[in-house]
Amino acid sequence: MANDFHAWLEAQKMLWPRLSLLTEISSPAKYGYQPLPNYAASVSLLAVLFYFYTGVAVARARARFRIKAPAVSGHPDFERYFRVQANTLEWMPIFLPSLWLFALYVSDMGAAAIGLVWILGRILYFVGYTQAAEKRGRGFALQALAATTLLLGALIGVAARIFALA
Repeated sequence: MANDFHAWLEAQKMLWPRLSLLTEISSPAKYGYQPLPNYAASVSLLAVLFYFYTGVAVARARARFRIKAPAVSGHPDFERYFRVQANTLEWMPIFLPSLWLFALYVSDMGAAAIGLVWILGRILYFVGYTQAAEKRGRGFALQALAATTLLLGALIGVAARIFALA
């Protein structure tokens, strides 16, 4: 499959000279074969789509509870929707780099599987927290465990590569 893609790119060079850069970047012959972390990329997109969904949910909650922007308080139910979005944003800078580093230094499929657990935890957090603040714990714990696993795996993977090169 990858060879077909590279052959297609080579054929397109005559029509689109700028594609030669893409061929160079993705060429296993030039840089050694390390496939791109497609599974981690897919999970990253799912995470961003979930975050986008939380933004839409906050906008709908604003309308439902009549909270005018820029206010972020006023009705407890709205505040829970807002906190889900804010908390998701707070975890994204931990989750995304850890996911990618784990994918690059340990395993793409492993990173994707753990990343899906993180997204599941965020969904459980969203569903629980928007019902009642007391119901957010299970989802929070699941996503925190997944993020911590990715972070520790990334740290170990990077350290192992550094020590292997030393």
